[in-house]
Amino acid sequence: MAGAVDWAIAERVAIRVAGREPFAESYHYDSLEPDFAEFTAAAEDLVAEATGLRSLAGPARGRVTDRAGWIRANVASFQRLLRPVLTRFEERMSTPLGSVTRRAAGAELGMVLGWMSTRVLGQYDLLVIEEESPQDQDLVYYVGPNVLSLEKLFAFPPREFRLWLALHEVTHRAQFTGIPWMRGHFLGLVEQTLEAVDPDPARFIAALDRITEALRHGTNPLAEGGLMGLVASPEQREVLDRVSGLMSLLEGHGDVTMSRAGADLIPSAARFERVLRQRRKSAQGLTRLLQQLIGLEAKLNQYEQGERFIEVVESNGGAALLERAWEAPELLPTIAEIRNPEHWIQRVSFAAVG
Repeated sequence: MAGAVDWAIAERVAIRVAGREPFAESYHYDSLEPDFAEFTAAAEDLVAEATGLRSLAGPARGRVTDRAGWIRANVASFQRLLRPVLTRFEERMSTPLGSVTRRAAGAELGMVLGWMSTRVLGQYDLLVIEEESPQDQDLVYYVGPNVLSLEKLFAFPPREFRLWLALHEVTHRAQFTGIPWMRGHFLGLVEQTLEAVDPDPARFIAALDRITEALRHGTNPLAEGGLMGLVASPEQREVLDRVSGLMSLLEGHGDVTMSRAGADLIPSAARFERVLRQRRKSAQGLTRLLQQLIGLEAKLNQYEQGERFIEVVESNGGAALLERAWEAPELLPTIAEIRNPEHWIQRVSFAAVG
C-alpha cells in the first residue's frame, strides 16, 4: 500500500482492540438518535446564550455511532490531517523494509485508536475538506455504546446526561465556527508542527536520553506532552506550547460553559462532572502509560488549568475581559499565561487590536 501508514491495517487493528460493548445491542440504543438530535439543537441555543458565540456554519448536526464508526471517522480525519507530512516519509519507505514499516505504523495507530474508542463519549470533528462530502463533515459525534455504559454503571438520568454531553461538544463547535479565525488558526498551528517533523532516528535516541535524565531526577518525562513533546525540536516545542495554551483555554471554556448553560436544566450536572473527573484520573498501569505516551494525560490537565484561568480572568474583569481572547490570535493566552493568568490580564489590558 502506498504511503507511510497502512490505513486498512490501522482500521482493522483498532476495531479489534475496541471490542464489542454489550450495550451496543441494548434496546435503549434506539433512544440515542432522537435524543441527541434534540439535544444538539437545544445545546446550540443554550451555548449561544451563555457565551455569545453562534456558529457561522449553520445548525449543528449530531451523529450517533458505535466504536467502529468512531474509529473509521477518525482514520479518515488522520488521513486528511497527516497527508502533507506522510508524503515526506514515502521516499524513505521505498526500501525492502518499507512495507513492514507501513504495516507496523498502521498497527500502532490502530492500537491507540482502538483504546481511545473505548473511552470517548463525544467529539466534534473540526476538519472540513472542501472536496469531500459535506454531510460527513462538521459533525458532533456521540459514541452510543460508551454513553449507555456510563449511564448504566453510574445510574445517570439518561436525558440529563445526554444534554450535558451535547453542551460540551456544541461549545467546541461554537468556538471553532463562531469565532471566524479560530479553525484556520488552530489547523495552522497543527500544520506548523507537522511540517517540522524530522524522521531522523537520532531524535528518538535523544528523547530516550531525556526520559532517563528526567527519571533520574524523579520527574515524569511524559507529563507535559507525551512522546510528541519529547521528540519535538525546539521550533516544534514552541508551537506545541501555543497549541497547549489554546487547548487549555478551549477545554476550560467548554467545561465552564457546559456547567453554566445547563445549570437550570441538569440537576445532576455536579455529579456528572465529579464522576467523569474521577474517571479521567483513575487510570492505572498500562492504561495510564498509554495516556501519557499519547499526551492524553497532559490534555486532562488542560481542563483544570483552563477552568482556573477563566475563573481568575472573570473575577478580574468579568466575561468582557475573557472575550478579549476571541478578538485575534495574538491575544490568545500562552501556556505560561494559562498557568499565570495575571500575566495575560496585564498584557491584554494594554493591547489594542488593529
